[in-house]
Amino acid sequence: MTDTTTGPGAEELRARIAEELERTRARTALLTGVVDDADLTRQHSPLMSPLVWDLAHVGNQEELWLVRDVGGRPAVRRDIDDLYDAFKQPRRDRPSLPLLPPAEARAYVATVRDKVYDLLDRIAFTDRPLVADGFAFGMIVQHEQQHDETMLATHQLRDGPPALAAPPPPEPRTAVGGEVLVPAGEFTMGTDTDPWALDNERPAHRVHLPAYVIDAAPVTNGRYREFIADGGYHDQRWWSAAGWRHRQEEGLDAPLHWRRDGDGWAYRRFGRWSAVRDDEPVVHVCWYEAQAYAAWAGKRLPTEAEWEKAARWDPATGRSRRHPWGDDDPTGEHANLGQRHLWPAPVGAYPAGASPLGVHQLIGDVWEWTSSTFRGYPGFTAFPYREYSEVFFGDEHRVLRGGSFGTDRSACRGTFRNWDYPIRRQIFSGFRCARDARPEEAYR
Repeated sequence: MTDTTTGPGAEELRARIAEELERTRARTALLTGVVDDADLTRQHSPLMSPLVWDLAHVGNQEELWLVRDVGGRPAVRRDIDDLYDAFKQPRRDRPSLPLLPPAEARAYVATVRDKVYDLLDRIAFTDRPLVADGFAFGMIVQHEQQHDETMLATHQLRDGPPALAAPPPPEPRTAVGGEVLVPAGEFTMGTDTDPWALDNERPAHRVHLPAYVIDAAPVTNGRYREFIADGGYHDQRWWSAAGWRHRQEEGLDAPLHWRRDGDGWAYRRFGRWSAVRDDEPVVHVCWYEAQAYAAWAGKRLPTEAEWEKAARWDPATGRSRRHPWGDDDPTGEHANLGQRHLWPAPVGAYPAGASPLGVHQLIGDVWEWTSSTFRGYPGFTAFPYREYSEVFFGDEHRVLRGGSFGTDRSACRGTFRNWDYPIRRQIFSGFRCARDARPEEAYR
């Protein structure tokens, strides 16, 4: 923990926090400013909130944690707390609530932010856990960026003309394919040192894994089309009992947003149809689809420990890095993050982001399903509230790793854990496969 109570360290931290708050709010403003008020208040899918709910919700969380708790200031709008409580208000019911209209929601979040900037100018970063190293501010930045990704997913589900545009991601710079052997041994999973890491990423602990093999890149559209063409969606052998039941009930026969286009497939990206590109990671598949593909390919999904070791472990030093490429924050050379592009980059587009073992595109592009259920690490302590992680622990949710093209750098690192129901496809989810190492591989 850095001593940032007073002096230059505190000023540097204040400047960083202010920059992150401003950068994050600019993204929120973009996502809510490119559509009209009717679109903001409409529910585009029962799986998602109206965009205007997300807008006021991020402001309400900022008020609860920073204005009231950290700052000890009077409430701005205590009367709306229940309206924007995600646990009290299921998504399907939110359109029927007396939500703040767009202009009032914007005014509310602006008022809260003004109070937060005033607080930031005065706060002492003491050793109180909530304010040490600016944790509460970092938590709020990550929370808003997570809702920005949720709003981006809502835009993908919108009907009507396109509202968002971005340049295409870079073309491949290196050939990537095949598998990578990860040797047996221990590595450090999780973190005790990242100041803005969330409770489910802690504490750091040693994990021993036998040798295994993991795909060097996420599964591509081209490979996934082979699964479809081979009848994978209609062959019960590849599916778990629950997965087969879900596939039949929902009539799944391709990733979400795909449709037949002559002899091929087209994919709808934020209101625009284009041909499916074979070298891009497949996106918008649920856990059951990923599991079935892996079985068809003679493999399995990696555990989250296997994913993290492949992403963070450096065999030269024996230590775990913050990111596959090292401890530095991501740049445009490392990963496809932050909505700079509106779809996954082709495999091989980010060689600078590869892990020491030569595993590519672990960060950005697509969230990667793992086989693991969401649990606390040994010694887990809920902080600052149980509802962030602990209430989701159990068998219902599967862990995703790595972030997507819609994930911001502040909410993505080698230890970051996402989770969702295995049926979810509206999220920007893909996967890579793994398998146990054969004896001749493990000991070579």
